[in-house]
Parts: sequence; C-alpha cells; structure tokens
Amino acid sequence: MRLPRFSSRTVTVLLLAQTTCLLLFVVSRPGPSSPAGGEERVHVLVLSSWRSGSSFVGQLFSQHPDVFYLMEPAWHVWTTLSQGSAATLHMAVRDLMRSVFLCDMDVFDAYMPQSRNLSAFFKWATSRALCSPPACNAFPRGAISKENMCKTLCTRQPFSLAREACRSYSHVVLKEVRFFNLQVLYPLLRDPALNLRIVHLVRDPRAVLRSREATGPLLARDNGIVLGTNGRWVEADSQLLLMREVCRSHVRIAEAATLKPPPFLRGRYRLVRFEDLAREPLAEIRALYAFTGLTLTPQLKTWIHNITHGLGIGKPIEAFQTSSRNARNVSQAWRHALPFTKILRVQEVCADALQLLGYRPVYSEDQQRDLTLDLVLPRSPDHLSWASHD
Repeated sequence: MRLPRFSSRTVTVLLLAQTTCLLLFVVSRPGPSSPAGGEERVHVLVLSSWRSGSSFVGQLFSQHPDVFYLMEPAWHVWTTLSQGSAATLHMAVRDLMRSVFLCDMDVFDAYMPQSRNLSAFFKWATSRALCSPPACNAFPRGAISKENMCKTLCTRQPFSLAREACRSYSHVVLKEVRFFNLQVLYPLLRDPALNLRIVHLVRDPRAVLRSREATGPLLARDNGIVLGTNGRWVEADSQLLLMREVCRSHVRIAEAATLKPPPFLRGRYRLVRFEDLAREPLAEIRALYAFTGLTLTPQLKTWIHNITHGLGIGKPIEAFQTSSRNARNVSQAWRHALPFTKILRVQEVCADALQLLGYRPVYSEDQQRDLTLDLVLPRSPDHLSWASHD
C-alpha cells in the first residue's frame, strides 16, 4: 500500500525539523554506555547497494555471538519520506544511524507507530540479537538463529528490549544500502562517541543487473527515490539509469577512501568483493572479522560452510533471505542468464566501476559463457583498503 504523498517543501521542512530535534536530543543525552566487560564498543557499517550480497554479509555478522545487528534501519526513513531523493535524505539517514549505533532506539519515534513491538523493525527476524536474550528467548546467544522460529516466538516482544539488547553486545553492526557517497559519513567517522569501521561490499555490476531484474517490483519505491522521481515508483530500468547511479556511487566511495583519504579514515575502511567471498569464504570472512575485531568460532565456521556449499543459486522468493546455496554458482549465474547485448550495455554504463573494482569485460558471447575465463581480476595486497594498522 502506498503512503500519503507529501510535497517536496513538506519533506524538506520535516527533515529540517527532525534533524534539529535530534541534535537537541543528542546534546541532552548522557554518553554512550559500554558493553558488558567495559571494553569500547565497536560500530560497523556494512555499506553496499541492493542485490550485491549484502544480506549474506549481514548474516555473517548477525549470527556472531558478540554482535547486535540490524538490517537496513534507514528503510524506515525512506518509506516515511518517500517523496525525497537519496541526496536530500542522506542527513536523516545518517542521524538515524548514529542514534542506533549508540543504542538509542527512540530515534524511531519519527518513523514508527508509538505502540510497537520488536517486529516493527524492518526484517527484524534476520537479527539473531533480537531473537536471543535479553530481547527474546527463542535462541541462546551462541546459537544460529532461524527466522521462522524467531517470528513465531518473538513477534510480540516489547520494542524497548532492543535498546537493552544492543547495550549488552561489544559490536553493533548495521547493514545499509542508502548511502551514495562516503563524505556524508565523515561526521560519524570523526565522532568521538563512535568507533566506526566501514565494510564496503561490491559486486560485479553484471551480476547485480541480473539479480535486480529478477526482483524488480520489490525495489520500485527505492528506485524512485534513487532517481529522484518525487514519490513515483519505478519498476523497470530499461535505460540502466539505476545501474549507472549504483556504479557511480561505488566509484565515488572507493575513490574517496583510497585517493588522498582523510587521516581519520585510516584503519577504518575495507573493500570486499562478493566474488572473493564466494570463492574463498572462510579466508575472506576471517579477514573481515579481524578487521572488525571479531573471531571465527567453530560453530560459525560450520554454518558458513553449509550456507555457501548448498545446491542451486536460490529462488526469487528468497531474494532477501540467506539460504543454503552454491556461492560460486551464484556469483557466475549472470553469465548464463543475461543477453549479450545487455551485458555490453551495462559494461558501457559501469565501465569505471569494472576497471576500478577489478572485473574483466567480455567482448563476445563465447567469452561470456566460457567459465574457464576468469572475469574477477586478482587483487593486490592493499587493494582499495587501508591497512588495519598505522
């Protein structure tokens, strides 16, 4: 069901009012609490775009026993203020993310009904922390959670338990697809109340296009906001305007992080390619955990092996789920599914992203379907990331 339409002027006024109130609220709040044990809490932003494997990477964090995880909290901003554009909503999204990193869930008052349960969060059951004590008793904190059982047992749990749960973990991880440049995040990186790490997840644009086409209607509202259509939903992307913007945003973010980046970014940014995760999941995940101060437990190691060595590539109905699939086959599925003419077009639109992120173009249908031809170029040891040490 579509939400009421607001004028651009109304959206601007609402954003200014919300930002002003939030700043006053933050000033009056006490400092952030420390997790159990007294160590400094680590904040992690998984920064990506739609259909890039971010739900999978989100679950790599969510299932970790030391992590409080939420999937795309800014969904609430975009659905409430859907007349806005991605650029005009950046500040509201950033302010919400800061509050959530600090376990201040009152920020959702502007975007949710006043009477609400844990199930008010977008895709709430993907968060193991919301299915485990103290939020709910569906799963012990060290267990691998399952969405269906969590929905059955935890739907009516009080919303206030989210703050209590968040404050009990050493890591707060948020997955978000609604940032289109890195500069908007600089205030969070400089914020002394935060200890922020950014995991920038990218994927071969040709694979992203194939996945987007399979789930087009589910992204219609978001597409309209990205294209700045003043609230009009956009299902089809025949001109690849969305792909152009997605690719440009990844280039902007990666270049800002690696070409004369500000000093406060040192040790706080890491670029991850979905294809590398698919090929060597355990090695890549160990490195990802090390970057964020986590360790790979034996139970997680077994779970990761199982979900990356399944059969098939997943179904459209599983578009926003993390199910057992063959990760390598998923990463190559576009080579069988996309027409060559469309591949040429997306390679043209995303040429800079292909070059910068290390993806080889194809110039014939034979190259497209020759799976012995590796289209993921090797990375140098310091490929698009700051070392985690000075």
